[in-house]
Amino acid sequence: MSGSHPGPIIQSYFVAYESKSRAALEALLSEDFLFSSPRDDRIDRETYFSRCWPFNEQVLRFRIEKIFERENEAFVLYECEPKTGAKFRNTEFFRVENGKVKEVVVYFGRTTSDAKSES
Repeated sequence: MSGSHPGPIIQSYFVAYESKSRAALEALLSEDFLFSSPRDDRIDRETYFSRCWPFNEQVLRFRIEKIFERENEAFVLYECEPKTGAKFRNTEFFRVENGKVKEVVVYFGRTTSDAKSES
């Protein structure tokens, strides 16, 4: 535990995608950052930027629905609106240390275009 409050850091993470600012995202991620998803098993920072960062070009906006924080960790439920195609909802687990995102684990959700709000 580092005393970092994850909420504002997580919000900045999503803003970096919306604004297409790789420099902003680089500043938020620790040097030993790890990323996992159903398609990625604990990939490092360099692999994350080559494999995942290009998705920013498809993003119109994120709408954070809920953040559940405990100490330096948080779960985030969000809806992503891509430039084309259906909106979808995912959950991500964040671990923050020393003011930097150390780990993200993504759990893919479903499209939300035809789904009723679960808020």
